[in-house]
Amino acid sequence: MADEYPEFRLRLPNGGPYARGRVLPSKGMNGSPRFLVLAGSPVRRETLPGAGPYATAQREALIEEGAIRESEQWPGYLEAARDIECNSPSAAASIVAGRGSDALTEWRTEEDFPLVDYLGHSWRAPRKAWLVRGSNVAGRDLVRRLWLPDGLVTLAATHLPPVGADDPTKSALRRYVQDGYDASASYSQKQVMVDELHYFLTQMRTGDTVCTISGGRLHVGLVDSAAEQVESEDGLTNLRRKVTWQRDVPYDELPEALQQKLSVQHDVVDLTSVLPLVDGLGRSDEELAEEAESEDRDPTTEVPAIVARRDPELPEPTEELAAELLVHDAAWLREVRDLLADERQLVFYGPPGTGKTFLALRLAEFLGGGPEQVKLVQFHPSYAYEDFFEGFRPQEDAETRQVAFRLTAGPLRELADLASREGNRHVPHFLIIDEINRANLAKVFGELYFLLEYRNKSVRLTYSGDDFALPPNLFVIGTMNTADRSIALVDAAMRRRFAFVELSPRTEPTSGLLRRWLEREGREGEPADLLDALNSRIDDADFRIGPSYLMKKGVFREGGLERTWRTKILPLLEEHHYGEGVDIEARYGLTALRESLG
Repeated sequence: MADEYPEFRLRLPNGGPYARGRVLPSKGMNGSPRFLVLAGSPVRRETLPGAGPYATAQREALIEEGAIRESEQWPGYLEAARDIECNSPSAAASIVAGRGSDALTEWRTEEDFPLVDYLGHSWRAPRKAWLVRGSNVAGRDLVRRLWLPDGLVTLAATHLPPVGADDPTKSALRRYVQDGYDASASYSQKQVMVDELHYFLTQMRTGDTVCTISGGRLHVGLVDSAAEQVESEDGLTNLRRKVTWQRDVPYDELPEALQQKLSVQHDVVDLTSVLPLVDGLGRSDEELAEEAESEDRDPTTEVPAIVARRDPELPEPTEELAAELLVHDAAWLREVRDLLADERQLVFYGPPGTGKTFLALRLAEFLGGGPEQVKLVQFHPSYAYEDFFEGFRPQEDAETRQVAFRLTAGPLRELADLASREGNRHVPHFLIIDEINRANLAKVFGELYFLLEYRNKSVRLTYSGDDFALPPNLFVIGTMNTADRSIALVDAAMRRRFAFVELSPRTEPTSGLLRRWLEREGREGEPADLLDALNSRIDDADFRIGPSYLMKKGVFREGGLERTWRTKILPLLEEHHYGEGVDIEARYGLTALRESLG
């Protein structure tokens, strides 16, 4: 059996060299095939917490007995001194990579096909959920005409040769599709077809949940039979499975996360990640809880379908938070919280020094439950989609020492992946975009601009080709310096996608911020008086001076106020009045302002 499988490779993290291995004919303790790491394979020196205690202990034992040793071939790495037999491909990946990984996709052939393509029926979750489209097959609504009345779900497979195996592997299906559709389909069409046939013939099984859409409703049922290949009269239903259709729900009433998955444009879509949402359709929390009790579930665990339908909740800002942030009224913070809950994208805008970034970070940490759920990026004129979301970036190959371009996730993709993980989907996550107006937003966001407005949709990504949607629990807070670009110059597309909240010295919570800070610090109120007098002389509200300049320790050293005024504040005003012949010192200097205050 081992001869049926090619050799597989796994690239070590951060562009490292390739470890090599083979599938063994025997099974491990969990029913997965055992795996052999070949002698000479590089092994990562460090072990991360995600490797798991078993893999960590096994690595230490192998190092102690000399099966893993210092490598002369791979500087900075360890090396397998002999073939190492492992209980599963995942265990092998943890040993060589020093961390947990999706071994079935990371072990790949030299042609870049994943290990999962070569494994059959045993590699499926206990129960999965599927979307199969049938409302427009060659212009016919098969859902109403055939599927619902006859209890079926079908695929056309018009030119597919007879499939001999009951449970064909993906590599076998690739050959069938190549033979049957060689001249009638493009390369990309054949690739999609292989995925869909693999789902329908191999991954789908009796007891799985199946969904389809027709007439503005989502129909839900259970798969009742194995796949059957027939010769249909019209050639549109050659692959069939029996289904017991159970209920239907209006599409507009579906949860947002489910609508995102249903918007993926393929004929067969894996919905397993939102299976709890599908299970809960049309049923109340009480009904789901009663059903869980009848199944003799652990009473200390919550019902997944109930948990899945919960919206991410933003905690209500408290008076204590308002006092900490020196905001004049907690009601203002609650309004910002409500805007985020409704819009999920918000921009703080105002002149420099008004505390926009500080407030965005602290508010996000409070609403998200800690700094772990917050990521900050700063836009600039050369910032691009490839920096922000994903793109090909140069990385050195540790094996050949040559530089190659590899697809690398940016901060938004990383945070979206974190927010959509199991267990994180109801925890708010925040992306802070500092100086959001300094970049070309259409260039940075690309197709993601669409998702900021249509959160219940998904799009096909430019580089990876993945179907991507913004998680419902991902919130975006931008900061915008109006001295760089007036809010009047923001294009209509951005205005429509973001709520805008002003932080300006002319309005609260900024207008009284410095005075409240001085009172808390036990200092005299002269800096606040001077700042008010200064801003009263500046006609353009976008160029008024924020209080942050005067909320630093250096201001209160001997000569600190004069030094800050001369080196931080007056240069901003000189630039504002450049070419106008204004005497900056006479109009805005400390001496003039103090005289005006008496």
